[in-house]
Amino acid sequence: MSATDTNPPLARLGRLMRDNPMIPLVVFLILLIATLEVMRPGIVMPFRGGRDGLISTFWVGNLIKFAIPLAMLAACQVLTMLTAGIDLSAGIVATVAAFVCATLSSIWGVAPAVLIALASGLTVGIVNGIGVGLVRVHPLIMTLGTGLIATGCLQVYQRLVINAGAEIPGFLVWLGTGRTLGMPNGLYLFIPFAAFVICLMRFTGFGRILFALGSNERASMLSGVRSWQVYLALYALSGLIAALAGLLYLGIIRQTSLSLANPLLLPSVAAAVIGGTSIFGGRGSYAGAIVGALILRVLDTMLTLLQMPEGARTALFGIIILAVTALYVRITGSR
Repeated sequence: MSATDTNPPLARLGRLMRDNPMIPLVVFLILLIATLEVMRPGIVMPFRGGRDGLISTFWVGNLIKFAIPLAMLAACQVLTMLTAGIDLSAGIVATVAAFVCATLSSIWGVAPAVLIALASGLTVGIVNGIGVGLVRVHPLIMTLGTGLIATGCLQVYQRLVINAGAEIPGFLVWLGTGRTLGMPNGLYLFIPFAAFVICLMRFTGFGRILFALGSNERASMLSGVRSWQVYLALYALSGLIAALAGLLYLGIIRQTSLSLANPLLLPSVAAAVIGGTSIFGGRGSYAGAIVGALILRVLDTMLTLLQMPEGARTALFGIIILAVTALYVRITGSR
Protein backbone atom coordinates (compact mmCIF):
# COMPACT_ATOMS: atom_id res chain seq x y z
CA MET A 1 0.00 0.00 0.00
CA SER A 2 1.40 3.38 -0.96
CA ALA A 3 1.78 6.45 1.23
CA THR A 4 -0.86 8.12 -0.92
CA ASP A 5 -3.39 5.40 0.03
CA THR A 6 -2.57 5.50 3.74
CA ASN A 7 -2.76 9.31 3.94
CA PRO A 8 -5.59 10.41 1.64
CA PRO A 9 -6.12 13.81 3.37
CA LEU A 10 -2.43 14.69 2.95
CA ALA A 11 -2.50 13.46 -0.64
CA ARG A 12 -5.54 15.63 -1.38
CA LEU A 13 -3.82 18.60 0.26
CA GLY A 14 -0.72 18.04 -1.88
CA ARG A 15 -2.80 17.89 -5.06
CA LEU A 16 -4.66 21.04 -4.01
CA MET A 17 -1.35 22.86 -3.51
CA ARG A 18 0.02 21.65 -6.85
CA ASP A 19 -3.15 22.64 -8.71
CA ASN A 20 -3.40 26.01 -6.92
CA PRO A 21 0.17 27.24 -6.30
CA MET A 22 -1.12 30.63 -5.13
CA ILE A 23 -2.49 29.03 -1.96
CA PRO A 24 0.89 28.30 -0.26
CA LEU A 25 2.15 31.75 -1.26
CA VAL A 26 -0.83 33.55 0.27
CA VAL A 27 -0.69 31.35 3.38
CA PHE A 28 3.02 32.11 3.80
CA LEU A 29 2.36 35.85 3.38
CA ILE A 30 -0.33 35.72 6.07
CA LEU A 31 2.00 33.80 8.42
CA LEU A 32 4.74 36.39 7.90
CA ILE A 33 2.35 39.24 8.70
CA ALA A 34 1.15 37.40 11.81
CA THR A 35 4.79 36.90 12.86
CA LEU A 36 5.38 40.63 12.50
CA GLU A 37 2.46 41.36 14.80
CA VAL A 38 3.84 38.91 17.38
CA MET A 39 7.32 40.43 17.12
CA ARG A 40 5.92 43.88 17.81
CA PRO A 41 2.47 43.39 19.30
CA GLY A 42 1.81 47.06 19.83
CA ILE A 43 2.48 50.20 21.79
CA VAL A 44 0.41 51.12 24.80
CA MET A 45 -1.48 54.37 24.22
CA PRO A 46 -2.11 55.96 27.64
CA PHE A 47 -4.85 58.31 26.47
CA ARG A 48 -6.74 55.55 24.64
CA GLY A 49 -6.27 52.87 27.26
CA GLY A 50 -5.50 50.34 24.53
CA ARG A 51 -2.76 49.04 22.32
CA ASP A 52 -1.99 50.01 18.72
CA GLY A 53 -0.59 47.10 16.72
CA LEU A 54 2.00 47.30 14.00
CA ILE A 55 -0.43 45.98 11.40
CA SER A 56 -2.79 48.81 10.45
CA THR A 57 -4.37 50.34 7.39
CA PHE A 58 -1.50 52.81 7.18
CA TRP A 59 1.07 49.98 7.36
CA VAL A 60 -0.74 47.94 4.71
CA GLY A 61 -0.83 51.03 2.47
CA ASN A 62 2.92 51.51 2.91
CA LEU A 63 3.55 47.82 2.20
CA ILE A 64 1.58 48.01 -1.04
CA LYS A 65 3.16 51.33 -2.03
CA PHE A 66 6.71 49.98 -1.92
CA ALA A 67 5.74 46.60 -3.33
CA ILE A 68 4.21 48.10 -6.50
CA PRO A 69 7.43 49.18 -8.29
CA LEU A 70 9.05 45.88 -7.27
CA ALA A 71 6.09 43.96 -8.69
CA MET A 72 6.28 45.98 -11.91
CA LEU A 73 9.95 45.13 -12.35
CA ALA A 74 9.08 41.52 -11.53
CA ALA A 75 6.78 41.61 -14.58
CA CYS A 76 9.89 42.14 -16.72
CA GLN A 77 11.42 39.01 -15.23
CA VAL A 78 8.26 36.90 -15.47
CA LEU A 79 7.69 37.72 -19.14
CA THR A 80 11.29 37.11 -20.16
CA MET A 81 11.65 34.00 -17.98
CA LEU A 82 8.70 32.45 -19.82
CA THR A 83 11.08 32.14 -22.78
CA ALA A 84 13.97 30.92 -20.55
CA GLY A 85 15.45 34.42 -20.60
CA ILE A 86 15.98 37.20 -18.06
CA ASP A 87 16.28 40.99 -18.06
CA LEU A 88 19.22 42.16 -15.96
CA SER A 89 18.98 45.65 -17.45
CA ALA A 90 15.56 46.36 -15.87
CA GLY A 91 16.96 48.05 -12.75
CA ILE A 92 19.25 50.47 -14.58
CA VAL A 93 16.55 51.17 -17.20
CA ALA A 94 14.21 52.22 -14.38
CA THR A 95 16.98 54.41 -12.94
CA VAL A 96 17.73 56.02 -16.31
CA ALA A 97 14.05 56.76 -16.94
CA ALA A 98 13.65 58.36 -13.51
CA PHE A 99 16.82 60.45 -13.84
CA VAL A 100 16.02 61.61 -17.37
CA CYS A 101 12.47 62.56 -16.41
CA ALA A 102 13.55 64.54 -13.34
CA THR A 103 16.29 66.47 -15.11
CA LEU A 104 14.42 67.20 -18.34
CA SER A 105 11.22 68.30 -16.58
CA SER A 106 12.87 71.54 -15.55
CA ILE A 107 14.24 72.13 -19.06
CA TRP A 108 11.65 70.94 -21.58
CA GLY A 109 8.55 70.44 -19.46
CA VAL A 110 6.86 67.42 -17.90
CA ALA A 111 5.19 65.83 -20.94
CA PRO A 112 8.31 65.72 -23.16
CA ALA A 113 10.42 64.54 -20.21
CA VAL A 114 8.05 61.62 -19.51
CA LEU A 115 7.93 60.65 -23.19
CA ILE A 116 11.73 60.75 -23.52
CA ALA A 117 12.09 58.71 -20.31
CA LEU A 118 9.75 56.03 -21.64
CA ALA A 119 11.49 56.14 -25.02
CA SER A 120 14.85 55.50 -23.34
CA GLY A 121 13.49 52.32 -21.78
CA LEU A 122 11.95 51.26 -25.08
CA THR A 123 15.27 51.85 -26.86
CA VAL A 124 17.21 49.65 -24.45
CA GLY A 125 14.52 47.00 -24.79
CA ILE A 126 14.71 47.05 -28.59
CA VAL A 127 18.50 46.69 -28.45
CA ASN A 128 18.05 43.72 -26.09
CA GLY A 129 15.49 42.20 -28.45
CA ILE A 130 17.78 42.56 -31.45
CA GLY A 131 20.68 41.00 -29.56
CA VAL A 132 18.64 38.08 -28.23
CA GLY A 133 16.41 37.49 -31.26
CA LEU A 134 18.63 38.26 -34.25
CA VAL A 135 22.22 38.00 -33.04
CA ARG A 136 21.28 35.11 -30.69
CA VAL A 137 23.25 36.39 -27.70
CA HIS A 138 22.23 34.71 -24.46
CA PRO A 139 19.69 36.95 -22.64
CA LEU A 140 21.75 37.03 -19.44
CA ILE A 141 24.84 38.29 -21.29
CA MET A 142 22.89 40.63 -23.56
CA THR A 143 20.89 42.37 -20.84
CA LEU A 144 23.90 42.55 -18.52
CA GLY A 145 25.89 44.22 -21.31
CA THR A 146 23.19 46.75 -22.19
CA GLY A 147 22.76 47.48 -18.50
CA LEU A 148 26.44 48.35 -18.18
CA ILE A 149 26.28 50.49 -21.34
CA ALA A 150 23.21 52.30 -19.97
CA THR A 151 25.06 52.91 -16.69
CA GLY A 152 27.96 54.53 -18.54
CA CYS A 153 25.63 56.63 -20.69
CA LEU A 154 23.80 57.81 -17.56
CA GLN A 155 27.04 58.94 -15.96
CA VAL A 156 27.96 60.89 -19.09
CA TYR A 157 24.46 62.41 -19.25
CA GLN A 158 24.66 63.40 -15.59
CA ARG A 159 27.74 65.50 -16.31
CA LEU A 160 25.92 67.30 -19.13
CA VAL A 161 22.95 68.31 -16.96
CA ILE A 162 24.76 68.72 -13.65
CA ASN A 163 23.76 72.39 -13.43
CA ALA A 164 20.20 71.96 -14.70
CA GLY A 165 18.66 70.83 -11.41
CA ALA A 166 15.86 68.32 -11.00
CA GLU A 167 12.10 68.63 -10.83
CA ILE A 168 9.81 65.75 -9.84
CA PRO A 169 6.53 65.99 -11.80
CA GLY A 170 3.58 66.62 -9.50
CA PHE A 171 1.45 63.78 -10.86
CA LEU A 172 4.27 61.30 -10.12
CA VAL A 173 4.45 62.56 -6.54
CA TRP A 174 0.65 62.16 -6.33
CA LEU A 175 0.90 58.61 -7.61
CA GLY A 176 3.89 57.76 -5.45
CA THR A 177 2.97 59.30 -2.09
CA GLY A 178 -0.72 60.21 -2.24
CA ARG A 179 -3.48 58.13 -0.68
CA THR A 180 -7.17 57.67 -1.36
CA LEU A 181 -9.32 55.88 1.22
CA GLY A 182 -6.16 54.81 3.01
CA MET A 183 -4.65 53.07 -0.02
CA PRO A 184 -1.78 54.44 -2.17
CA ASN A 185 -2.71 56.18 -5.40
CA GLY A 186 -0.18 53.98 -7.22
CA LEU A 187 -2.87 51.29 -7.20
CA TYR A 188 -4.72 53.31 -9.85
CA LEU A 189 -1.76 52.65 -12.13
CA PHE A 190 -0.89 49.17 -10.94
CA ILE A 191 -4.31 47.48 -11.06
CA PRO A 192 -4.85 48.08 -14.80
CA PHE A 193 -1.18 47.30 -15.40
CA ALA A 194 -1.43 43.96 -13.58
CA ALA A 195 -4.67 43.14 -15.40
CA PHE A 196 -2.93 43.87 -18.71
CA VAL A 197 0.04 41.59 -17.94
CA ILE A 198 -2.16 38.74 -16.68
CA CYS A 199 -4.48 38.98 -19.71
CA LEU A 200 -1.46 39.18 -22.03
CA MET A 201 -0.08 35.95 -20.58
CA ARG A 202 -3.32 33.99 -20.36
CA PHE A 203 -5.63 35.12 -23.14
CA THR A 204 -3.53 36.34 -26.08
CA GLY A 205 -1.65 34.58 -28.84
CA PHE A 206 1.48 36.48 -27.88
CA GLY A 207 1.32 35.05 -24.36
CA ARG A 208 0.82 31.51 -25.64
CA ILE A 209 3.83 31.92 -27.92
CA LEU A 210 5.96 33.00 -24.95
CA PHE A 211 5.04 29.81 -23.10
CA ALA A 212 5.67 27.75 -26.24
CA LEU A 213 9.11 29.27 -26.86
CA GLY A 214 10.12 28.55 -23.28
CA SER A 215 8.88 24.98 -23.45
CA ASN A 216 10.46 24.10 -26.81
CA GLU A 217 11.82 26.87 -29.00
CA ARG A 218 12.76 24.55 -31.86
CA ALA A 219 9.29 23.03 -32.06
CA SER A 220 7.75 26.52 -31.98
CA MET A 221 9.93 27.66 -34.87
CA LEU A 222 9.03 24.54 -36.87
CA SER A 223 5.38 25.47 -36.27
CA GLY A 224 5.95 28.79 -38.04
CA VAL A 225 6.73 31.11 -35.11
CA ARG A 226 9.22 33.81 -36.05
CA SER A 227 11.07 33.84 -32.77
CA TRP A 228 13.15 36.93 -33.49
CA GLN A 229 10.01 39.04 -33.85
CA VAL A 230 8.64 37.67 -30.58
CA TYR A 231 11.92 38.37 -28.74
CA LEU A 232 12.05 41.88 -30.17
CA ALA A 233 8.52 42.66 -28.98
CA LEU A 234 9.12 40.95 -25.64
CA TYR A 235 12.26 42.83 -24.66
CA ALA A 236 10.89 46.12 -26.01
CA LEU A 237 7.86 45.62 -23.74
CA SER A 238 10.14 44.74 -20.83
CA GLY A 239 12.14 47.94 -21.32
CA LEU A 240 8.96 50.01 -21.45
CA ILE A 241 7.64 48.40 -18.26
CA ALA A 242 10.96 49.02 -16.48
CA ALA A 243 10.88 52.70 -17.48
CA LEU A 244 7.31 53.01 -16.22
CA ALA A 245 8.31 51.41 -12.91
CA GLY A 246 11.20 53.86 -12.64
CA LEU A 247 8.88 56.84 -13.06
CA LEU A 248 6.58 55.55 -10.33
CA TYR A 249 9.53 54.85 -8.04
CA LEU A 250 10.75 58.41 -8.64
CA GLY A 251 7.41 59.68 -7.32
CA ILE A 252 7.76 57.48 -4.23
CA ILE A 253 11.38 58.38 -3.36
CA ARG A 254 11.13 62.01 -4.61
CA GLN A 255 14.82 62.38 -5.32
CA THR A 256 17.17 61.51 -8.15
CA SER A 257 20.15 59.18 -7.97
CA LEU A 258 22.45 57.36 -10.36
CA SER A 259 21.47 54.11 -8.63
CA LEU A 260 17.88 54.85 -7.70
CA ALA A 261 16.19 51.58 -8.74
CA ASN A 262 19.29 49.37 -9.06
CA PRO A 263 18.69 47.69 -5.67
CA LEU A 264 15.31 46.44 -6.95
CA LEU A 265 16.84 44.27 -9.70
CA LEU A 266 17.70 41.10 -7.77
CA PRO A 267 14.57 41.28 -5.57
CA SER A 268 12.51 41.48 -8.79
CA VAL A 269 14.11 38.24 -9.96
CA ALA A 270 13.48 36.71 -6.53
CA ALA A 271 9.82 37.81 -6.58
CA ALA A 272 9.33 36.12 -9.95
CA VAL A 273 10.99 32.88 -8.79
CA ILE A 274 9.15 32.83 -5.45
CA GLY A 275 5.93 33.41 -7.39
CA GLY A 276 6.41 30.18 -9.32
CA THR A 277 8.10 31.31 -12.54
CA SER A 278 10.65 28.83 -13.82
CA ILE A 279 14.04 30.15 -14.88
CA PHE A 280 14.09 27.36 -17.48
CA GLY A 281 11.02 28.76 -19.25
CA GLY A 282 7.58 27.50 -20.12
CA ARG A 283 5.90 28.21 -16.79
CA GLY A 284 5.11 31.38 -14.88
CA SER A 285 2.48 33.37 -13.02
CA TYR A 286 2.37 37.11 -12.65
CA ALA A 287 -0.19 36.89 -9.85
CA GLY A 288 2.34 34.74 -7.99
CA ALA A 289 5.06 37.33 -8.63
CA ILE A 290 2.84 40.04 -7.10
CA VAL A 291 2.45 37.96 -3.93
CA GLY A 292 6.20 37.29 -4.08
CA ALA A 293 6.88 41.05 -4.09
CA LEU A 294 4.63 41.48 -1.04
CA ILE A 295 6.45 38.62 0.73
CA LEU A 296 9.82 40.25 0.09
CA ARG A 297 8.61 43.61 1.42
CA VAL A 298 7.27 41.95 4.58
CA LEU A 299 10.58 40.12 5.03
CA ASP A 300 12.42 43.43 4.66
CA THR A 301 10.22 44.96 7.37
CA MET A 302 10.88 41.97 9.62
CA LEU A 303 14.67 42.27 9.24
CA THR A 304 14.42 46.00 9.95
CA LEU A 305 12.55 45.31 13.19
CA LEU A 306 15.28 42.86 14.20
CA GLN A 307 17.77 45.78 13.82
CA MET A 308 20.29 43.63 11.99
CA PRO A 309 23.44 45.11 10.45
CA GLU A 310 23.23 45.65 6.71
CA GLY A 311 25.59 42.77 5.88
CA ALA A 312 23.71 40.30 8.07
CA ARG A 313 20.38 41.51 6.68
CA THR A 314 21.55 40.95 3.11
CA ALA A 315 22.86 37.46 3.88
CA LEU A 316 19.76 36.43 5.85
CA PHE A 317 17.54 37.94 3.15
CA GLY A 318 19.20 35.65 0.59
CA ILE A 319 18.88 32.61 2.84
CA ILE A 320 15.19 33.28 3.40
CA ILE A 321 14.60 33.66 -0.35
CA LEU A 322 16.27 30.29 -0.98
CA ALA A 323 14.31 28.66 1.84
CA VAL A 324 10.98 30.07 0.63
CA THR A 325 11.68 28.95 -2.93
CA ALA A 326 12.72 25.45 -1.81
CA LEU A 327 9.63 25.16 0.39
CA TYR A 328 7.41 26.31 -2.46
CA VAL A 329 8.91 23.71 -4.81
CA ARG A 330 8.52 21.04 -2.13
CA ILE A 331 4.86 21.85 -1.48
CA THR A 332 3.75 22.27 -5.09
CA GLY A 333 5.95 19.52 -6.51
CA SER A 334 7.07 21.83 -9.35
CA ARG A 335 10.43 23.19 -10.50
